[in-house]
Amino acid sequence: MNDKKLTIAIDGFSSCGKSTVAKELARKLGYVYVDTGAMYRAVTLYCMRNSLISDDGTVNTDNLKKVIGDINITFTYNKSTGANTTWLNGEQVEDEIRRIEVSNKVSYVSRIDFVRTQMVKLQQDMGKQGGIVMDGRDIGTVVFPNADLKIFMTASPEVRAQRRFDELTAKGEKVTMEEVLENVNQRDYIDQHRDVSPLRQADDAHVVDNSHMTRDEQFAVILQLVENAKKG
Repeated sequence: MNDKKLTIAIDGFSSCGKSTVAKELARKLGYVYVDTGAMYRAVTLYCMRNSLISDDGTVNTDNLKKVIGDINITFTYNKSTGANTTWLNGEQVEDEIRRIEVSNKVSYVSRIDFVRTQMVKLQQDMGKQGGIVMDGRDIGTVVFPNADLKIFMTASPEVRAQRRFDELTAKGEKVTMEEVLENVNQRDYIDQHRDVSPLRQADDAHVVDNSHMTRDEQFAVILQLVENAKKG
């Protein structure tokens, strides 16, 4: 590979392994990694802690709009372990934002126009210099429409639910497979049908369906896409 610093956008459905791939790719290339999904999860956690979202997903948008500018989200990256840690207003919240309670509400928060506007602004600021890997739902369509490489990841809902179930139970969470599959399907529907920046495949994105791929096989495919993009 040559030394050209790419802007790489990775989009796709929930629980496709976007963040895992993006982290590995950033580490391999020596790029900066930004987990945009964690940003929306952090805002959702803030809403839950401050009674800005109800159990049925209704968000108090008037009050959230007043404080959105005060929600500070940062990341730290441990090069030796490859761990990416999310901080909300100076507090480490990486584990808390991954819980099923946050997963069940994040789509209601992430579809709000002024929330997305604020997060996109932060994301674009982070990626101005190139040499960045960013994953989310609207990176190749909204945040970086001129990205050097766009990848759209997908897998069947059942495969994604199983991966998510395994991840949550490994952390000791008490969830059922049915509950996780319902959450995956619900998030897919909301993400694709929201009014602001709905999840969709960019016309020039490369689709990677990893339903039946190992992580090594998937990474080899994506590295080849990077090499091709570097060649121009």
